[in-house]
Amino acid sequence: MRFVALIGVLALAVVPQAWAAGTSAKTCDVRAFGAKGDGTTKDTAAIQEAIDTCAGYKKGGVVKLSGGTFLSGPISLKSNITLNIAEGATLLGSPDREDYPKVTFARQPTVQPLVGSVNAENITITGGGTIDGNGHIWWEYVHAVKEAGVLGNDHPRPMGLVFDHSKHIRVEGITIQNAGFWQIVPYYADDLVFRNLKILAPHSPNTDAIDPFSSSNIVIDHVFSSVGDDNVAIKSGAINSPGPDAPSKNIMITDCTFENGHGLSIGSEIAGGVQNVHAERIHFKGTDQGIRIKANRDRGNDVSNISFKDIDMVDVKTAILITEYYPKAAPDGEVPSMPMGRLTPRFHNIAIENVHATGSGSAGTIVGLPESPVEGLSLKNVDLQAKTGLKIAYAKVAFDNVKVKADEGENLTVAPTATVAGK
Repeated sequence: MRFVALIGVLALAVVPQAWAAGTSAKTCDVRAFGAKGDGTTKDTAAIQEAIDTCAGYKKGGVVKLSGGTFLSGPISLKSNITLNIAEGATLLGSPDREDYPKVTFARQPTVQPLVGSVNAENITITGGGTIDGNGHIWWEYVHAVKEAGVLGNDHPRPMGLVFDHSKHIRVEGITIQNAGFWQIVPYYADDLVFRNLKILAPHSPNTDAIDPFSSSNIVIDHVFSSVGDDNVAIKSGAINSPGPDAPSKNIMITDCTFENGHGLSIGSEIAGGVQNVHAERIHFKGTDQGIRIKANRDRGNDVSNISFKDIDMVDVKTAILITEYYPKAAPDGEVPSMPMGRLTPRFHNIAIENVHATGSGSAGTIVGLPESPVEGLSLKNVDLQAKTGLKIAYAKVAFDNVKVKADEGENLTVAPTATVAGK
């Protein structure tokens, strides 16, 4: 488990300048720059001035929000800044849509996130308080809009936190909730830690909790999320991407609890590929999916060296879903083989171990493409109890102590296009 050891060292070794500065770092209280913190006055300019001023110090500094609700439009973090939102304080997104300038992100038109960084490093967000995107104004805005969840649509919504081409990032000990769109997005970012967080936006459209996008060396640890879409979605490139796209890789997800949401996902947009993802000690309760790897011929690439271990699921609709036909779980009838291309999904070297699921609607579906079957997939010590059983097609799978108990129909259905060793 060299990868696990590497991630452990990474988590301990990340000590950005702003954190290491300790008491020598300057403190910029946003109230000293004119912020009111009364929940009605817009404090955007005061908060941004505090950030810019602290960033001008040699060792950076701490921008402090305490004792109130600070209403704000988008703010931009700079290198060597700690944003300290004290317990009981809230950074609240402006309810005025015109406060969010149009920008280009991931080659697509959208609007500026509530909190963002571009080409910055050594950033910490902490303090015990809350970042609230005031998302209901955006959720109402996209009600019944076609493809509202696709980046680049004609009804853009602000994300919560975006770290764009940034590195050495730590977000710890706060609540992040109600972004208009995805909650936290590292984009072409490196060396990030997300620890001891609550991420909340239940019953809302496309409010993924954490979406690493073409980003590497990430720790997601002790995160509770209850959201309206993926609890975690690892991405790397858009649908029909012209390329080039960088992969997402070296991601450790540990000791997390996921409730409302679509589970722990890799995909669906993975035109740059995904490698070296390790998820361990994850509890799912009432999510739509548990373990999910998803793509299609218009958005795939290499997905390999993936492991899920010590996972328990309660009342999850689909326990395991590995599909190269997203948004469908499986094709309708026979599918003709197609030539391999740059965007063909290639799923291989995937380990699922010590998984227990009860009360599921479906034990799961594992299905590859005729031209690109799922290969090197192992299930060990897996116990799935569900209304319907596990279905496998276009895949090579190894079982070791796998139990599937279906209330209806077959426990396990293996298509002629698949092989399952050890069943």
